[in-house]
Amino acid sequence: MSNEDLQLLLDRQAISDVVHAYATGLDRRDWALFRSIFADQIEMNFDSAGLRSGSYSADDWVRSAERLFANFSATQHTSSNHVHDIRGDVATCTSNMQAEHFILREEGDDLAESDARFTLGGYYVNELARQSGGWKLVEVTLNVTWRSGNPDIGRIAARRRRAAGGPR
Repeated sequence: MSNEDLQLLLDRQAISDVVHAYATGLDRRDWALFRSIFADQIEMNFDSAGLRSGSYSADDWVRSAERLFANFSATQHTSSNHVHDIRGDVATCTSNMQAEHFILREEGDDLAESDARFTLGGYYVNELARQSGGWKLVEVTLNVTWRSGNPDIGRIAARRRRAAGGPR
């Protein structure tokens, strides 16, 4: 195996590690891990999920995610079928995704079990750049291709948190 072939394998693994860390950081609420995978300035296109797309500082994006995900009892994001296109110090990793979001039912709740869950499916197109600290996400596009469950659980959970005196 040539050095070039070995470097390609190492890059592919490092890039997939970044994409997996995206899901792991969200689900474990590990905001330091989540922040570590981004360049300082990022482009985020989440129109297909109903979120505002645009340019963000990575710190602002992470703080927004922290506020949003604090509302859910649990989440589970999976990432699979990574396809890599590595071009020197820039790369694209396209990956399938499924994102499940849950809230706990409360005593006296009229919320059916099936209404306490919301799932998105589709794929990400992740643009990365090699930086001094390794591969970093510079642009992420989420393409939602299907939805299942109750899309209002985020609002329900946020309303419950506000009623309990939690932060917005």
